[in-house]
Amino acid sequence: MPNWLYTFGYRSADGVGCALQAKYQGGIYCISSLDRALITSLLSLGTLVGALSGGVVADDCGRRGGILFSLLLFLAGASMQVFFTNIVGLIVGRVVAGLGVGSVSMLVPMYQAEAAPPQLRGAIVSCYQLSITLGIFGSQVISSATRSIESTASWRIPIGAQILWGLLLMGGTFTLPESPRHLINQGKLTQGRRSLATMRGRPENSEIVTAEYKEIFASIEAERVIDQGSLLDCFRSKIMLKRTLCGVFAGAFQQLTGVNFIWYYSTQFFTQVGISEPYLASVALSIVNVCMTAPGIMLVERLGRRKLLLSGALWMSTCQLIIGAVSIGVDEGSSAANSILLAFTTFFVAGFASTWGCGTWVLISELYPLRLRGKAMSLATASHWLWSWAVAFSVPYLTDPNELAMGSRIAFVWFVTTFMGAIWTFFCVPETSGWSLEELDEMFASGTPYRLTPHWKPSTDSRALVDASFVVPHFENYFLEQTNSFYTTV
Repeated sequence: MPNWLYTFGYRSADGVGCALQAKYQGGIYCISSLDRALITSLLSLGTLVGALSGGVVADDCGRRGGILFSLLLFLAGASMQVFFTNIVGLIVGRVVAGLGVGSVSMLVPMYQAEAAPPQLRGAIVSCYQLSITLGIFGSQVISSATRSIESTASWRIPIGAQILWGLLLMGGTFTLPESPRHLINQGKLTQGRRSLATMRGRPENSEIVTAEYKEIFASIEAERVIDQGSLLDCFRSKIMLKRTLCGVFAGAFQQLTGVNFIWYYSTQFFTQVGISEPYLASVALSIVNVCMTAPGIMLVERLGRRKLLLSGALWMSTCQLIIGAVSIGVDEGSSAANSILLAFTTFFVAGFASTWGCGTWVLISELYPLRLRGKAMSLATASHWLWSWAVAFSVPYLTDPNELAMGSRIAFVWFVTTFMGAIWTFFCVPETSGWSLEELDEMFASGTPYRLTPHWKPSTDSRALVDASFVVPHFENYFLEQTNSFYTTV
């Protein structure tokens, strides 16, 4: 399931390495700061539109059908980039691919959250981020391997490799059941119960499946008394407004950490500041990104969402402050400056991967009631991509020697925005770990201040029994103690 998002990570990074390929360094494919900003940032503009439309796709086509439709768009855009040989064609292809990536980036964590048992929801949705990191790593490796090719293959191979992944992911998606919550919400009760039984690995009439089915059905019926919900309903009530804005700001602050500055422009930036092996440094950072996501998958359940995001924001802002201070106190380009820059950029990536990389998507997937989940998650994901576009478009002008030439001093920008994210997390992020999506609806309805939600308890002891070790066997040893603590008799 998480392999869907290998494509997401690959798309986020492939334009970066290509910008420094041999054919791009001179001659017909030489690109300006404006062209580079457009090529990189317009993927995010496409993803913004795709994310906004993803809620409609999720409600009309289902989670599984929406993912398949999004992959078709992605494959069309990727093919355009391979076969067109001019800047305009590359830009149009990235926008079309972005439509698919934006939609699937909203649909996948929604599907994962709706399919997962409460005890493992954080870990399962975190695998979304793990797959993104693998995609970034794959892109960096392929770009590095093709950098010395003296033909158009130097950029067509990195861009074209994603088509293979898209086809593999589409084939894998066909084997997945539809979200049981979506099916039950559509009135397809038998199919919904069957899907739930498949995901839990239990017979349809088992106590575990029956208890969880009843909880989902009761919650959906209670929501039907209100209505199906429109986009405006995400903002009408005070409670829903807070839930909506929480996701929107989570998506924004994840991008305002500056992490995509690294994935979009690390190779060019390292070249500008005088690091001798910029490709190798970028690949090394992507390896750290992959490796440090694994602890995040575990920490998202051990620490909970609030502590994870708060500690991560403080960690990352400290790293950015040190990088910025060194850019003033030490000559940029010197051996000492470059060593410190690489060291604390590595610490920053490790901090992001193990906290905000995983935690943001988990939080966004848990915040909303079923009747508004598609629409509200679209807004949160669109916020993520809007700020991704803003970062991608502005960075060339902030860092390029012929523009503002901030160099490493751009770290001060990320320090301020990341520290603001820490303050926001303390006051505005609820603790959502451990409870079912239906119980979280009760928590939000109770009006409990978000900073006090770690101490909240549901009004009923009724919980669905979930055999978590069967659902995700690779997590069996780690999660056995936690899942046992949640088992109760219905």
